Amino acid sequence: MNHAFHGAPSRRDMIKTSTAAAAASVLAGVAIPHVHAADSNEIRVALVGCGGRGTGAAENALRVKNGPTKLVAMADVFPEKLDNSLQTLKRLGVAARLEVPPDRQFIGFDAYKKAMDCLRAGDVAIFATPPAFRWVHFKYAIEKGLNVFMEKPVTVDGPSTRKMLALGEESVKKNMKVGVGLMCRHCAVRADLFKRIKDGEIGDLLLLRAYRMAGVTAMEFSEPRPMGISELLYQIKRFHSFLWASGGCYSDFLIHNIDECCWMKDAWPIEAKAAGGRHYRGNFIDQNFDTYSVEYTFPDGAKLLLEGRSMPGCHQEFASYAHGTKGSAIISKAGHSPAGCKLFKSQKFTKADEIWHWGNPKDEPNPYQLEWDHLIDAIKNDKPYNEVKRGAEASLVTAMGRVAAHSGKIITWDDMLHHEQELAPGLDELTMESPAPLKANADGKYPVPMPGKHGKREF
Repeated sequence: MNHAFHGAPSRRDMIKTSTAAAAASVLAGVAIPHVHAADSNEIRVALVGCGGRGTGAAENALRVKNGPTKLVAMADVFPEKLDNSLQTLKRLGVAARLEVPPDRQFIGFDAYKKAMDCLRAGDVAIFATPPAFRWVHFKYAIEKGLNVFMEKPVTVDGPSTRKMLALGEESVKKNMKVGVGLMCRHCAVRADLFKRIKDGEIGDLLLLRAYRMAGVTAMEFSEPRPMGISELLYQIKRFHSFLWASGGCYSDFLIHNIDECCWMKDAWPIEAKAAGGRHYRGNFIDQNFDTYSVEYTFPDGAKLLLEGRSMPGCHQEFASYAHGTKGSAIISKAGHSPAGCKLFKSQKFTKADEIWHWGNPKDEPNPYQLEWDHLIDAIKNDKPYNEVKRGAEASLVTAMGRVAAHSGKIITWDDMLHHEQELAPGLDELTMESPAPLKANADGKYPVPMPGKHGKREF
């Protein structure tokens, strides 16, 4: 095999067309090696999606102690994002692990293929674009024989979940190693807490509570599209504002709290009922609610109560809790890391009733780094490692709560899995000239969820 990098157009040559997705039948004949190329101990990495989360994932990939790893290609639809990401990585002290000359910096909707074409079978592709594109990029990775790290959520609706679950089964058959960016599952402290809960230290779990109540976060609120950018690129640039691109602020932000609670319960909910609304909207054109209040029900009848709010000037809380028949627990107390896990012998979170805590939160291992250490270990040592099914199920449960709030209906697991509203069909055929999946009206605003108006559809 020739392991020289493939020649390709410079990122400065804007891509005008995209290549149609390869036929699904190709997958059946691809033999996926379980490790990186045998003639080199180095694992090459390609970054697809160069925003803040992609840059963070690339940094973690390059800081693993069980490498070596090297970033060799980057792809995005925005040249400035790629530039900023590359310069940021240089400043973060991983410059020695960077080898991304201009001819391996790709721009356009088929840039993901060009970046992955720079890798060898068994190397790693990072997917950190808006979540709607996960299945498109993952399908090509399977064809290329690449291991993958993909950011959460991995799906945004029923149709994309079904696609991802099918692709996940294919990737398992090919012995691919695939990580999903639900890094709380790799937290050593939460893992200790989970074991203690499973061992019955606070009895049977009856109630879990989760909160992500903050001001404006990332790109969830957006003004009307300015001149000089297409509707498609504007929606991608402001992806948290549009349900097709990200599942909105609910799916992209609340999935971590939902997932860590479901982990502690060791189960997925079977239905959701919810309320929510839009307040103080001004000139914003996004599709998000400002408040979400969701009741998830588990198979045994236990509940998860989730509160989401995006309103400046209000009480803020970013935490998850568990309540059992013999006591209670803090799953996370102020964001993702450090977790600050604790157990209590009552339902009161007081020092007097505390029966366990992990130690000094300052000493907690970083779960963002741990998930990469675990992925590279699985690649190096050919350990079974594929988080696609769990990632898709976490994304489905999250969408279940979102659709319940946006529709005003009770949404079950089966409702969501078989939901037919595909928010963005044809993503594998987009070009720079394509129309946006969502169209603005004459005022530059977009359809918003109106509970009770559209059955179990969101809008």
